[in-house]
Formats: sequence, structure tokens, C-alpha cells
Amino acid sequence: MSDSAENSSRGRRLEDLLDQSRLDGRIDIDTWAGGISQDNAQVPSVRIGRRWFSSLWLLPITIAGLIVAIALAQHLRQYEWMHSFIESYPGTSASYAPAVDTGFPAWLRWQHLFNIVFMMFLIRAGLQILADHPRLYLNAGSRPGTEWLRLRDAVPEDRMDPENAATAWTAKDDSVALPKWLGIPGFRHSIGLARWWHFSLDLFWLVNGIVFYVLLFSTGQWRRIVPRSWDVFPNAVSTAVQYASLDFPANEGFTNYNGLQILAYFATVFVAAPLAFVTGLLQAPSIAARFGFGRGVLNRQVARSLHFTILLWMIFFILVHTTMVFVTGFVGNLNHIVLGTETESYWALAIYVAVMLVLAVLWVGASPLTIRHPRIVQRSGRAVVGWVKSFMEWSHPKAIYDEKDISPFFWPNGDRPRSDEYRRLQADDWKNYELRVEGLVEKPITLSYAGILALPKTEQITQHYCIQGWSGIAKWGGVRVSEILDLVRPLPEAKWVVFYSFADGPATPGTGRYYDCHRLAHMREPMAILAYEMNGRRLNELHGAPLRLRNELELGFKQVKWIAAIELVHDFAHLGAGQGGYNEDREFFGYRMPI
Repeated sequence: MSDSAENSSRGRRLEDLLDQSRLDGRIDIDTWAGGISQDNAQVPSVRIGRRWFSSLWLLPITIAGLIVAIALAQHLRQYEWMHSFIESYPGTSASYAPAVDTGFPAWLRWQHLFNIVFMMFLIRAGLQILADHPRLYLNAGSRPGTEWLRLRDAVPEDRMDPENAATAWTAKDDSVALPKWLGIPGFRHSIGLARWWHFSLDLFWLVNGIVFYVLLFSTGQWRRIVPRSWDVFPNAVSTAVQYASLDFPANEGFTNYNGLQILAYFATVFVAAPLAFVTGLLQAPSIAARFGFGRGVLNRQVARSLHFTILLWMIFFILVHTTMVFVTGFVGNLNHIVLGTETESYWALAIYVAVMLVLAVLWVGASPLTIRHPRIVQRSGRAVVGWVKSFMEWSHPKAIYDEKDISPFFWPNGDRPRSDEYRRLQADDWKNYELRVEGLVEKPITLSYAGILALPKTEQITQHYCIQGWSGIAKWGGVRVSEILDLVRPLPEAKWVVFYSFADGPATPGTGRYYDCHRLAHMREPMAILAYEMNGRRLNELHGAPLRLRNELELGFKQVKWIAAIELVHDFAHLGAGQGGYNEDREFFGYRMPI
């Protein structure tokens, strides 16, 4: 047999590991992710000191706070000094925000509508992403018990032993489901689909925001929301007292916002919105691997917490803003928002009701549409943001951390191998393990475990970023993938490196081997390694023995564990469903995952 024929034959045998059944792009929630049960999220709890408190306590606390605020404000308004204060600082003043006499232009009204649409899906998909790792931390290592917010109970202590693979509590076990009217698509461990919604709408929201900034400052509308005097602060206090006393200030919003409105808009437009973008980027492995944000105040878990806090601010702003539209002159305010005029036309109300009905249909239909057509969601998301992810892959990872940064706990994930072959090799301490490297190469090779250990060893302390949201720093020891590539000498047409696992896909027998594809150029990076050690010890079963991949540019699910074989290919269209990996095929992830 010729070399090319032999390579082709071996390639077909590797492809045979990938079961082609049930790859029609449909979702059956009963068998999704290996038939994972739909454990529902709990009402968020917050840790104060060592005690946990349900966020439901905010409801009676808020009601009590409002009652106290109303009583206090009404009492204060009985004093002459408060009358003088309100007279001096009425809330609305041209001293810190000159009147804008041009009304609300069409571009501003349309962007207001677009922002509503983008934000409602961003928020829903963002909550779904949080539900996949329903804990927020401030430390880079995501250690259970150190979170400050959670949507489920504590991790069972008897399932936190990393040496007991059979009972380990994985990050997948920790995920929760949301109601389909709240999350997108709502069911458990559907983060792949939620991310397409979130990132795609995020890009639209970002473009809309940039256009908004440009037009805001080029038309003079910025004067509505940018204070030009410190007087805005006492006027904001005056406005708050007037609102709280239920004796509202005059509504002059068509030409002048009051002090409280200006501060709220300024904080939302110029602080919260940019921070949302920045904290989103800080959660990207490619950013951290380039600039070393795996530790310190800019670590991923701080970014997640800030990102969530900004989401809470946005929800609060939307609720208060909508409430004030209703209670300070509903029809007149609608004329401002819908028609851009200082009138009382009921056409504005009719248009508003029609738009709200359309938005309600979009809201209700988002999850059923995603469940019915997940492959379309995946492809549409790739078309919208795939180029952004490709751009972020140009980064060269170089961030190395110190021994003191190593996480005391490293979340396990993935379904461990169940084959007899794996158990035999494991029982013999990998003495008979052989790594096949073939495909589009000049010299296919088979390396024994001892042969791999004999190759030049490299060590690196790097951070792992899971798609679900947790992170951890570990010390990896192994051989650079480039060393293997130099041995096999890839052919010019080879563009992708496929890593096949001993493990089948999640929990459901017969769904084929787990695999994932990486760009050949990324495998030339000095920090791309086949690791056989973790934190100075040989890999255990839970973390990928005998070999696992480290590609610091990508998210964790692409770091294939329990590696059985490697194949170089021109493209991956012929593998599985042609999406670039097991999770890409069956759970609709993306094959580019630098964020």
C-alpha cells in the first residue's frame, strides 16, 4: 500500500469513531446533553459574611424603604429650609444643562427602539449564560464556597474529591435551567445557543451605541445628559426629595432633564455601557493569555461579577425609567418618545401599544424558535460574530503566572471514558498506550507513553477559561505540540489538527467519540502543549489522563482530554456534522472560541 493510501485508510478509521446519527440539528430536551435532568435555578442568594440570604428579602426591604422614604420626604418638606433648598435647586435648571429646543430627532427615537430590542435579548441570554455556572466570585480560582452569589445550593462536600472520578461534582452538574420565558432557550446546559444570541445582539448593540455616540455629539443632543456644572448634584437631591414626597417636580423633559435624570442617563450611557463592553472582553481567554489578566483586580471572576452588577443596573434603570414614563404624564411622554413632539396625540399611544405587542411576540417566540431551529441560530451567530472571534485568535498567548497563583480547586468537567480499552491502558499505568498522529503528514507516527515522556518537556502556569464561566490556574507539564508536528512534518494542504478522545460524548452511549479541531497555526504556538502533568503530578483521570491539550487562546471545552489520536486535515466538513467538534456538532457551540 502506498503512503497516501495508507494515510487515507487510517484517516477513515479515525473518522469512524465519530457517529453520524442524530446529527440533524434538532433538539430533544429529554436526551439533551446526555439526558441531563432539568434542575431549576433557585432565587439568587447573596453571601454576607458567612451567612446566605435570599434576594427575596429585597422585596419587603424595598417596600419598607419606600414607605420610610415617602414619610421622611413629606416630613422634610414641612420645614422652611427645605422649601428654600428646593426653590434654589428646583431640579431642572439651565445652569447645568442648557435647554435643547430641537426636540427628539428621528434617529434618537429609532435608536431608542433598537436599544430596547437588543437589550431584552442581551439580558435574557446573559442570564442563561450565568445559569450554566450559577455562581459569582471575586477570586480567580472559582473555589466552591468562596462565591458571593449563587442560584443553587452549595456544592456537595462529599463530591469534591478530584481523585474520585466516579463521584466528582462537575461544572456541568452545577448548571441549572431557567424558565423558557426568561432565559434563551431556557433548558439546562444550553450555553452554546445562549452565547450566539448574546454575542450577536451584543455586536448590534455595540454598533448602535457607537452610532448613538457619534450622532449625540454631532447634533447637540449630548447637552441633555452631560452635566456642565456641579449644581447637578444638589438639583438631583432636590428632585429625589420631590419624587419621594409624591409632590412631583414639573416635567420639562422635552427640553430639559432634571438633575436625577441627567445623572442616571450619564451613568448609564457613559459609565455602565462601556464597562459592560470592557468586562465582557476581560472574560476572554485570548485577552487574558495575552495580557496576563488571570489574577488581580482584572481577573475573569471580578469581570463576571461586574458584568452581572451592570446587568442589574440596566434592569433597574429600565424599570425606573418605564415607571416614570407612566407616572409623570404618560401620553405626553409617549409623544416625546414616539413622535418626537410636545403634544398629547393618542396616535403615540396606539403606536406604542402596537410596538409592545410586536416585542411581546418576539419575547415569547425566542426560545421556541431556538429549540426548533438551533442550527440556524448557530450559523446565523457565526455569520454575525465569527469574524470577530477570528480576529481575536490573532493574539499570541504569553501570560505565565506564579506558583502562588495556582488555584487550590480546579473544577472538573466532561464525561470520563467508559471503554474497556481505556481501563486496560489505565490499569497498566499507560505502558501500552500509543498516540497515533496521522492524516495529511509526510511521516505518520505512533508514540508510546514512554516515548512522549522522553521528548523535551515544557512547563507553564496558565489559566483555564471554561465556556460555562469558571476559571482556574494550574501548572501544566508536557510536550509542545510543535515538537510532535516537527516529527510528522505536516503537508502544505494541512490546515487543522483534530484531537480525538477516548471518551464518548456526554453520557449517552453510541453518540461517538469526543473530538475537537484546532488551527494548525495555533498548534505552532510555544504554549500549545500536550500535557501529562498537572501541578507537578501526573494527570489523574478526572483531568484528562494520559494526555490533554492546552491551547491558551481558546475556551476549555476545546482542550480535549483523554487524547487517543491526532489527525491533520485540510478542513473538518467531513467530520461529524462538520461544525468542528463534538460540542459544536451536538450542542451548537462555535469552533472559534477565544472569548
